[in-house]
Amino acid sequence: MTLQRLLPSKNQQLQQFDLEVREGGWSVLAGVDEAGRGPLAGPVVSAAVIVRDPSAPFLSRVNDSKKLSERAREKAFEEIQARCVVSVSMRDAARIDEINIYQATLETMREAVERLEERPNLVLIDGPIKLAARVPIRGIIGGDALSFSIACASIAAKVTRDRIMVDFDAQYPEYGFKQHKGYGTAQHMAALKEHGPCPIHRRSFAPVAAVS
Repeated sequence: MTLQRLLPSKNQQLQQFDLEVREGGWSVLAGVDEAGRGPLAGPVVSAAVIVRDPSAPFLSRVNDSKKLSERAREKAFEEIQARCVVSVSMRDAARIDEINIYQATLETMREAVERLEERPNLVLIDGPIKLAARVPIRGIIGGDALSFSIACASIAAKVTRDRIMVDFDAQYPEYGFKQHKGYGTAQHMAALKEHGPCPIHRRSFAPVAAVS
């Protein structure tokens, strides 16, 4: 079986999940996911996505963003922007340090849903997250590999955050943000020990606090 034949089948599995949810009476379905809870630097970003026609095939591959190459994510993101209602929210390192990463993530998720141009009547979130919102919320463990709308949100959040970190790389080139996107790689830890934290580092995170 060729790769070209395999790709649509995964999309169809994800889309079928959302279609079955919609058959339960939820006509406007939004998926929500985040990117950047684990890094030592940069913002946490959440995206909310409403797929306008969940039965129509996508030309690009859609899946959990961690399972896609950077090139595949960028391609999918362009199609998602063209064919879906997309909202993105973020909180910077200072806010993360102020209220902790979990609460900052909840803020971005809630704001992303509220900023959608169309109001959903059900929101699917990746993971067992309890979110206070004006619409019903359903947390799904492993949702970014099960639901098409959550997978789209995963891609939108990841691509948005990666682009932000590339921009930060130009401001703080000594840390290598373009390569590791703020995660605690050996390269990042070595730069952090040599130069100390910069303004986008999360000083409440133990590895950063240790060199502050």
